[in-house]
Amino acid sequence: MDHLAAYLDHLAHERGLSPLTCENYARDIRGLVEMAGDTKLHQLQPSHIRRFVATLHGRGIGGKSIARMLSAWRSFFNDLARRHGFDNNPCIGMRAPKTAKSLPQALSVEQAVRLVEITGDDPLTLRDRAILELFYSSGLRLAELVTLTLAGLDLAEGTVTVTGKGSKTRIVPLGSQATAAIKAWLPQRTLLKVDTEQALFVGKNGKQLTPRAVQYRLKQWAIKQGIAGNVHPHILRHSFATHVLQSSGDLRAVQEMLGHANISTTQVYTHLDFQHLAKVYDKAHPRARKK
Repeated sequence: MDHLAAYLDHLAHERGLSPLTCENYARDIRGLVEMAGDTKLHQLQPSHIRRFVATLHGRGIGGKSIARMLSAWRSFFNDLARRHGFDNNPCIGMRAPKTAKSLPQALSVEQAVRLVEITGDDPLTLRDRAILELFYSSGLRLAELVTLTLAGLDLAEGTVTVTGKGSKTRIVPLGSQATAAIKAWLPQRTLLKVDTEQALFVGKNGKQLTPRAVQYRLKQWAIKQGIAGNVHPHILRHSFATHVLQSSGDLRAVQEMLGHANISTTQVYTHLDFQHLAKVYDKAHPRARKK
């Protein structure tokens, strides 16, 4: 798989994709190689790809996930053609099966507030409070939060500079509660053996927190705070977007704060907002009430 190693190196160093994105590409392409079996990459035809897609769909894998895999395979074959003389891209024109469009999950305002308002004065609790407040205050992605550095903070201005998908940077506002939580965490951070680590959020060993560690801590706090369901970092990002949109109605501002390249990606939150409005209508409008 020398070709794959070279391609992943290209993604990381020439295209500047995040380690997590590169891992996703690697997993999807290794899955392709596994399904191909004894068939070499240059021998694959559209009929093979159609069979692979049907196999994945039969396993219950959704259309969105299959579309992501096809995109990774298509990009990989383009690289093979450009760098290694391959003359066939069997993924051209291939489409994933359609699946019902699912809306992102979001907490209610009451649930979100209860989740982030954890109490305690030990270092890990203060760190986790800052993490939760920052997720909900600024709508950060998990990868953006764990790679956030001290240099990215401007507590005086109340902003944070993050590096998102495609190595694009953006400045997002910090809420007053998030700012206070970060200020409470910083003195505790200096007590750890941080060495030259610039990451804002570190563990007991002074090293940058991993995404998995953040996911685990969030699940534990959700249980302690009595929040039911699968609570993960992205649900706080969804909650941030939904609640800001409900309050402001400013879709462009939400797009900018989330770092979405296309406003169509942000528009999914208008459906959530409509659901909220529909519930209010059903409860409040006299002609909407069921007898």
